[in-house]
Amino acid sequence: MFNKLNTYHLLIGFFLLQFTVAHSQIFTSGFYPKKNKVTFAPSYTSKSYDKFYRGTVKNEGNPGNFGEIEADIINLFLEYGITDRISIDVSLPYIQVDGGNAIDPVLKVSSISGWQDLNIYLKGKIADFDTGYGSLNIGAAGGIAFPLSDYEGGGVISLGNESTNLNSDLLLHYETPFKLFVEAQAGYSYRISNKFDIPDAYTYAFKLGYFNKYFYVHSEIDFQDSDGGFDIGSPEFIEAGEAAALPETEIDYTTLTFSAYVPVYKQHIGVSGGYTFTVDGRNFSKEEGFNIGLVFKN
Repeated sequence: MFNKLNTYHLLIGFFLLQFTVAHSQIFTSGFYPKKNKVTFAPSYTSKSYDKFYRGTVKNEGNPGNFGEIEADIINLFLEYGITDRISIDVSLPYIQVDGGNAIDPVLKVSSISGWQDLNIYLKGKIADFDTGYGSLNIGAAGGIAFPLSDYEGGGVISLGNESTNLNSDLLLHYETPFKLFVEAQAGYSYRISNKFDIPDAYTYAFKLGYFNKYFYVHSEIDFQDSDGGFDIGSPEFIEAGEAAALPETEIDYTTLTFSAYVPVYKQHIGVSGGYTFTVDGRNFSKEEGFNIGLVFKN
């Protein structure tokens, strides 16, 4: 039996990362690796969108007269258990965005690719309790994300918003004796940029999952609520430079994700997969995507 999800604990943060690498969501979970345990998880994500929310109204097409936009993401994820209660996560996505025949009004290209942001997070378990029918643990995480390449933050198909983000997160995790678990997270992302006035954001996530020695599954709903910003198409947006000012818009969203994992060689190698889509948004793409990956563990 997999002791306290030693193999699975990374997957919630790992799956979440694949679908939100462009939006600075918190990439942590309520599971903790054992001391000196290392996990490496390369993955591939494909997502596309031909609709977006202009403010809160869903529109056909995309800003800048783009039709469907497609994005391919290769992500490298590494986790290390410093102690049984403290771990560090590092991730780095390589992104390719294709806008078809349209030309980005800021970047002056129809496609772009490159390394996006390096994400480094430290996570610790604050307390854990035996409830008499399961276990509850409380944790906290903090981290930094910053551009690893010299990409341009403005534009419709930009790789990211070209900012340094300081992120914090509080985690509550409850697990029953028959391996059903629920989790709640709440965080804040403080954005630093010398080029854009990027709104900070509150982030929230709720998860429901189940695992046994043969497989792992979970569903997850994620929210981002920006602390300020303006709407696409508003007078403030036009005055700020339109597409060149997209990082300064109020980006809110709700996404739903379904994920699964199956071990293929003992507890050391496994395969993962997932599907996600936008439920609702504000100045955000109406997107859907899938993810496949490998997980290697010592």
